[in-house]
Amino acid sequence: RSTTTDCVLKKKKSPLSLPSIHAQNRLGHCSCRLLNHSHRSATSSSSTMPPNADISRLRQRIPSATGAVSADADASADPATQSVRSIKGLAGTEVAIDGVVYDIADFVHPGGEVVKFFGGNDVTVQYKMIHPHHTAKHLEKMKAVGKVGDHKLEYKFDTEFEREIKAEVFKIVRRGREFGTPGFFFRAFVYISLFFFLQYSFATSTDLRSARGILLAIAFGVSGATIGLNVQHDANHGAASKKPWVNDLLGFGADLIGGCKWSWLAQHWTHHAYTNHADKDPDSFSSEPVFNFNDYPIGHPKRRWYHRFQGVYFLAVLSLYWLSMIFNPQIIDLRHAGAAYVGIQMENDFIVKRRKYAILLRAIYLYLNIYCPFANNGFNPSTFGIIMLMGVAESLTLSVLFSLSHNFERSDRDPTEEFRKTGEPVCWFKSQVETSSTYGGAIAGYLTGGLNFQVEHHLFPRMSSAWYPYIAPTVREVCRKHGVRYAYYPWIWQNLFSTVRYMHKAGTGANWELKPLSGRA
Repeated sequence: RSTTTDCVLKKKKSPLSLPSIHAQNRLGHCSCRLLNHSHRSATSSSSTMPPNADISRLRQRIPSATGAVSADADASADPATQSVRSIKGLAGTEVAIDGVVYDIADFVHPGGEVVKFFGGNDVTVQYKMIHPHHTAKHLEKMKAVGKVGDHKLEYKFDTEFEREIKAEVFKIVRRGREFGTPGFFFRAFVYISLFFFLQYSFATSTDLRSARGILLAIAFGVSGATIGLNVQHDANHGAASKKPWVNDLLGFGADLIGGCKWSWLAQHWTHHAYTNHADKDPDSFSSEPVFNFNDYPIGHPKRRWYHRFQGVYFLAVLSLYWLSMIFNPQIIDLRHAGAAYVGIQMENDFIVKRRKYAILLRAIYLYLNIYCPFANNGFNPSTFGIIMLMGVAESLTLSVLFSLSHNFERSDRDPTEEFRKTGEPVCWFKSQVETSSTYGGAIAGYLTGGLNFQVEHHLFPRMSSAWYPYIAPTVREVCRKHGVRYAYYPWIWQNLFSTVRYMHKAGTGANWELKPLSGRA
């Protein structure tokens, strides 16, 4: 039987509840009464309106006490916003959203200073993907200073599919409750405690070359992966806690296991915004030219003769992920090559000031996990083998699970193809579903930090992974209604087999070869 579920049903429109037109007509003279009435109307309507309903438009039509229209009624009337520049001309303290440039130098963001990480970039998609309750009112809090003339709208938001999936999911996870649950923090405590115990044991052991040392290396490697999957991942998505300092602290779990919090943000947030995008997803290009995740046409210059065998060797290459991570020279300037390749600017003051801390954390990691084992057990091939065994255990646990998420048979490998053909933006929410897969259930979620619920995670990246088992059935049902393909594998090995088959076909070009006798291409 088929191991995936393809959901196809007729679309169903969600009714919209709008404020009374008569209430608007009665707006007039008593300014105090007017504002109080407007507040009650907005509160009432916001409880029934679907997410993204922009009730701030009503505010913009309310005159002030002097009879003038509110200053936020027409942002384009501000001369500051008439300054037109290119995206590459943005300063390190500026971001562009929907073509408007905002100065965030003095902006106090509720989610912490991480907002300044992407200074100098167009963050339209990143902004909307982590603000599911977005309205124009949120952007009014930032200072508009100009416009960009080269803003290109490839994705569209506030579609019928997006509105319904948000409305249904937010019936389960109410606003303000989407962060880590007590169960999430209990698991995080267990994983962190186990990691530090094994870290101490690995760094101080004088018996690594024994059978006990082999078991310790494997256990420590897997434990490091659980930190990456279950702790830092939620935290660096801003999903672990409502308190920014908690997310910042737990986010350094990436550095505990040989990675870098800030490099991870550069690559991973860009990946989320442009999943499987032909030009902008850094994860799609990260393995090239060793092997290709992208299914390039036959004759494409990025194809190599040895890619025909990548279905056999790509897992072996992934086992070296840890080695490439800890000795990556990008730690020096925090210019992640994958993010830079797709155009992300990483020269703002926020990043520059954190380079010294990134280097210090990496030095501590190398001291504990490279120098100490050699110092305590001798500089010899056996000790080297134990260190590598630890790295391989961490690498495979992390990278194999990552590779399953978007590289499988029938995944959408080019979600913006229709935009390039017709110029019509594509639904971002739909593209997230059709480029991702989900496998297993709650137990797999507790072990993988919810990464098995990749569809749900990409739809709601700022929601804690603890909630994904609860919203998954609803997500599947809404996908059925709207004819959005949802890939589900009951077991992880089914997803793995599909990934291996996809990698083989992507390497050989089998998906591009005409099969006349079968009637398929």
